Amino acid sequence: MITIKEAITKKEMKEFVLFSFELYQNNPYWIPPLIAEELETFDKSKNPALQTAEAHFYLAYKDNKIVGKIAAIINWEEVNQLKKRKVRFGWFDTIDDLEVTKALLDKVVVLGKKHQMDQMEGPMGFSNLDKVGVLSEGFDQMGNMITWYSMPYYISHFEQLGLRIEKEYQESIFSFNDIDPTQFKKFSGLIKERYQLKALNFKKTKDIMPYVDQMFDLFNSSYSKLQSFVPINEIQKAYFKKKYISFINPEFIKFVLDKDNNMIAFAIVMPGFAEALKKANGKLFPLGFYHLLQARKRSKEVVFYLIGVAPEYQSKGITAILFDEYHQVCKAKGIETCIRTPELKENVAIQNLWKNFNTKVNKRRRTYRKDL
Repeated sequence: MITIKEAITKKEMKEFVLFSFELYQNNPYWIPPLIAEELETFDKSKNPALQTAEAHFYLAYKDNKIVGKIAAIINWEEVNQLKKRKVRFGWFDTIDDLEVTKALLDKVVVLGKKHQMDQMEGPMGFSNLDKVGVLSEGFDQMGNMITWYSMPYYISHFEQLGLRIEKEYQESIFSFNDIDPTQFKKFSGLIKERYQLKALNFKKTKDIMPYVDQMFDLFNSSYSKLQSFVPINEIQKAYFKKKYISFINPEFIKFVLDKDNNMIAFAIVMPGFAEALKKANGKLFPLGFYHLLQARKRSKEVVFYLIGVAPEYQSKGITAILFDEYHQVCKAKGIETCIRTPELKENVAIQNLWKNFNTKVNKRRRTYRKDL
């Protein structure tokens, strides 16, 4: 018999997090999150996304053992601003048992119907900066800290239960040594001169902070046309600034300003933390912090996390400036591998940015939906 229980206490929430560690304990491609950080993500007093989202966390039990988990979420900004009456589900993991998946998804349906939602979709997080999707290809590829790994049978479960594909994403990888910088080096100078632009580079995190709010404003405007995009609000800006910016090498954050010092482009690249997180196995102490610090300094892998260009500059080759700047810093650091994080299949503009790079799609992922 399958029993579903809402995780409420600190002990239950820790069990919610730790179930994935048990499920993937022998999987070489799964990247464990930091347990403390994951718990903070689920803490309404710490994560501002939960001030505008309702979330419930459920554990499935069979023979008194945890066999699955799911978060049922309503992003009220999405509902009220975009008029999309959708209940989300995320942080989904389960054993290969269709009845467990059904019992967990039924809890999502209950929350959706309680608030008169029209559909459910997932896996996805509270906001646009959370993880998204189940893998459909690339189960034999190493994950990273900003994506979920998932079991191949999840897709089978969803489809047997009547869910259908809603969005499709792709991830890519390319070798730094394969990059021919000739074109973007040539165009970078020409474009700077033509539009009176300048690139900002940093060596200290404190020098980045005065520009971060501008960056998030630009993020909101440059991504606004994508479906289901919910702008980042002021409270979330402050949270992400504190949580993430100091974690990223300052050399890996690039801004482009116009002659009036308005930001017209930005990009954030992160060191590859996958191997360090594997070694940490969810814990910062005693050695987890050391492994992450070493990766921050010495990783030969980078992850292209976010890139945005102001709408009025999106067809003017501005990314040549960003690519030129990153080529210089990556070359200096001896970077060998570059990773592109999930990009919507429909986001042709982003994919066109990389057309002159020898990229290979190594993972695909999807969200699934069902009408309620």
